[in-house]
Amino acid sequence: METGIQILEFALGLIILIILHEFGHFLAARALKIEVEEFGLGFPPRAMKLFRMWGTDFTLNWIPLGGFVRPKGENDPTVEGGLAAANPWKRLAVLFAGPGMNLLIALVLGAVLFYQMGKPVTDKVLITDIAAGSPAEQVGLAAGDLILAMNGIAINGQQTLQEQVSASLGKTTTLVYERDGQSYTVTLVPRENPPEGQGAIGIRMSSPTVPISIPEAIQQGASATAENITGLLQLPLRMMSGQASPEEGRLVGYRGMFEIYREIQSPLWFFMAISISLGVINLFPIPALDGGRILLTLPEIFFRRRVPPKFENALHMVGFALLLVLLIYVNLQDFINPIQLP
Repeated sequence: METGIQILEFALGLIILIILHEFGHFLAARALKIEVEEFGLGFPPRAMKLFRMWGTDFTLNWIPLGGFVRPKGENDPTVEGGLAAANPWKRLAVLFAGPGMNLLIALVLGAVLFYQMGKPVTDKVLITDIAAGSPAEQVGLAAGDLILAMNGIAINGQQTLQEQVSASLGKTTTLVYERDGQSYTVTLVPRENPPEGQGAIGIRMSSPTVPISIPEAIQQGASATAENITGLLQLPLRMMSGQASPEEGRLVGYRGMFEIYREIQSPLWFFMAISISLGVINLFPIPALDGGRILLTLPEIFFRRRVPPKFENALHMVGFALLLVLLIYVNLQDFINPIQLP
């Protein structure tokens, strides 16, 4: 029953993110007086027409790997009032609106998350869980304790604690912690070879939080969104330089994403990361993606010369076919070679 609920939550979250991406395109097109003929969930062939509203057919399609908006005259500049016939600035606005909507949603999710959990106090270490039979459990440490010092060294963050634990493996170690405003001192021995999935002293740690205002939550959400975007863009360079493993940069399909969703503690953070990925990857200059269409629009702005429509359409068709093959391959890999989560 629990797995079924998780699958439903996961699928619903992805569907909403896809719909919102396409809704960004839809809103921009309508705002610029460009008619939208179809708003599709999934890729063709069409399974059924759901309803018609504002002159647009809302449809459900058989290939459940995304969604699309089909503006009037999308690829034909001879269609008066269509997207392809609009000036390049209007086309760019419509193309940017989908990824922009995903990044905006990520910021909103981040703001809600930080408002709920508060602002992390990164110079303090909070114990969130204790492993059974671990040194931490044996000396009476518990979730909710704050670690103040180890071996006389003040703990001013998680990295400091990790460094002190690593330097104390197999040695009797003094640890000072705080509980309910009172400080206590215990001695323990960090394990050199802890059980799989456990640390040397057997704790899970985080940073304590303090309540924040809505403006502060928005600022934190924006900062987290920017950090995630930067990390995503830097990942290929980190992989090429050997700073990131191939497994870290591996593409995952629906099963892989669901496995990550099951393990992650915050669904909001998961969907924030997915929304950022949708926004950023769609801006990559790949034919059939928004970024590819944006790239082919730029010559008209800078050189006053348009890429021939027949060439552009053929490029997008090839790009779409290759992307579809890649999506199928990635999803098959999730079953043939499942991801290994830490």
